[in-house]
Amino acid sequence: MSLTLYNTLTRQSETFEPLRSGTVGMYVCGMTVYDLCHIGHARMMMAFDVVQRWLRASGYQVRYVRNITDIDDKIIQRAVERGIPIRTLTDAMVAEMHADTARLGIEPPTLEPRATDYVPHMLDLISTLRDKGLAYVSGDGDVNFSVRKFAGYGRLSGKSLDELRAGERVAVQSDKHDPFDFALWKAAKPGEPADAVWDSAALGHDFGPGRPGWHIECSAMSCATLGETFDIHGGGADLQFPHHENEIAQSQGASGKAPAAVWMHNGFVRVDNEKMSKSLGNFFTIREVLEKFHPETVRLFLVRTHYRSPLNYSDAHLHDAQAALKRLYTALAVVVPEVPPAIDWSAPYAAAFKAAMDNDIGTPEAIAALFDLASEVNRSRSPQQAGLLKALGGVLGLLQGNPQDFMQSGARVDAHSVEALIAERTQAKAQRDFARADAIRKDLLTQGIVLKDSPAGTTWESAS
Repeated sequence: MSLTLYNTLTRQSETFEPLRSGTVGMYVCGMTVYDLCHIGHARMMMAFDVVQRWLRASGYQVRYVRNITDIDDKIIQRAVERGIPIRTLTDAMVAEMHADTARLGIEPPTLEPRATDYVPHMLDLISTLRDKGLAYVSGDGDVNFSVRKFAGYGRLSGKSLDELRAGERVAVQSDKHDPFDFALWKAAKPGEPADAVWDSAALGHDFGPGRPGWHIECSAMSCATLGETFDIHGGGADLQFPHHENEIAQSQGASGKAPAAVWMHNGFVRVDNEKMSKSLGNFFTIREVLEKFHPETVRLFLVRTHYRSPLNYSDAHLHDAQAALKRLYTALAVVVPEVPPAIDWSAPYAAAFKAAMDNDIGTPEAIAALFDLASEVNRSRSPQQAGLLKALGGVLGLLQGNPQDFMQSGARVDAHSVEALIAERTQAKAQRDFARADAIRKDLLTQGIVLKDSPAGTTWESAS
């Protein structure tokens, strides 16, 4: 079965054929780094982490670019509020983001360009758009893109400009030719900090001092790192309009070529049926969630729902993911996995996993195959099948820890004290002091510790 991906641009699943045989170029719109990342951000980064993992598992060489927006109104405001340079703020937030993604097992992209390093590329692109009659300088000094001069505008969102205008209630501004025109270059305003302003003349352009608009950043960075055309462009569903619509207009307007062959968008994380966002205040940062749940539990919670579907956040759903992951780890705790030289994709459980992933990255069905395989491991006690379970889990970034460590995660006890009580209980049983042995078991259970007796000895795990 060939890999198929749902293309937002064409609104249908398509057989994936890379532009260059054996290699894939993928660009994903990353974080605007003014604050800590929340679980909604994690969902986006996790979705495309899984996409790039599956592309690599399928034999492709992947050049995965996920940008960082490090100049933006919110960034400037936050730096001014804190009385620090913009770069000090963004460097700190990038470091925090990297710490969060590392704990979740999200692999670093091949390249992580920062917008401020590509301002010359943006200015070149803006000049090209102006020379082609697609951009103009407004009365306030901003350089705007003329949306109605780009014939294909609205194709990604599937609406005409008139439909978009009716739905968005875009305010008319006198310095724009059309309400939908958007800024490519924002002229410097009085009172803006010096580190938020670039001198376009020093970079060979005549747009005056200012800074780039948000949309032009991604067009410039994707072109500079992947070329004028590449295979996959991804991001959250909220970026479909206007950000990605504007990217297409800018990139194709300048080069005459469609920037990406496939457009992929992940669904929202919702809280009480509302999108999780900082503006609504209904968000949970990644590190807040990781204080309560194991990183692989959070990972399973994020990937067991199909990437295009909305995902409802609650502690109850995370506890359910924790219990589910415990079932998988239990199989690996019982049978020591044999390390497979490579996954045999023709093997029954591997074939089911592959068929699911080839169907638009069908992680729910792929995870169902893991549970079927775990049941087989429990039945057959086969080290080979246990090795396959661990290997297939690794494709999704799961089951890579020590099973016993996972079983004990979440327990609010001192491990050494537990082991000492287990030793005391073993001695009590040897002395036929079963009352003491039972008392130790019950005492540990009240602390959330479950003891597991086997011919090999006694182990313990968290009851949660």
